[in-house]
Amino acid sequence: MTMRAVSFELNGEPVAALARPLDTLQSVLRQQLGMTGTKAGCRQGGCGSCTVRMDGEPVLACLVPVEHVEGHSVTTIEGLGSADALSPVQATFFERFAIQCGFCSPGMIMVATALLERNPDPSRAEITEALAGNVCRCTGIAPIVDAIEAAASRIREKEGAEA
Repeated sequence: MTMRAVSFELNGEPVAALARPLDTLQSVLRQQLGMTGTKAGCRQGGCGSCTVRMDGEPVLACLVPVEHVEGHSVTTIEGLGSADALSPVQATFFERFAIQCGFCSPGMIMVATALLERNPDPSRAEITEALAGNVCRCTGIAPIVDAIEAAASRIREKEGAEA
């Protein structure tokens, strides 16, 4: 099989990866680029654990051929914050006990971050709808929705203080 170099922006930095035809973004992120926060769950688009953002929009990395990422911007959970400086969504997931095993959390956090950028004051129904493609078998949806509501409030308060 012929390998091809694919160049894109990853967490704000230019990267290149070698890909075979139909290699997924998920496999390249994990195996070549070390972004293990992008989980390998069902590998068929049903669980959401592989969710990343491409050009700001959530995508299921297990369904995206990496060749389609050429020239685009990809953000993984590693690009949102660090252990020393969590993003508001990451911090509220931790504070509100919205994480148990942590397997689904990166995908949930990526979806929540995108939602709050589009809609800084979502209703519980809008949050639940945004999370519809993500499955959590440990925590349950209520603590996750609570954490996203708290993150929205935190972000609005911060923006109000900066204004």
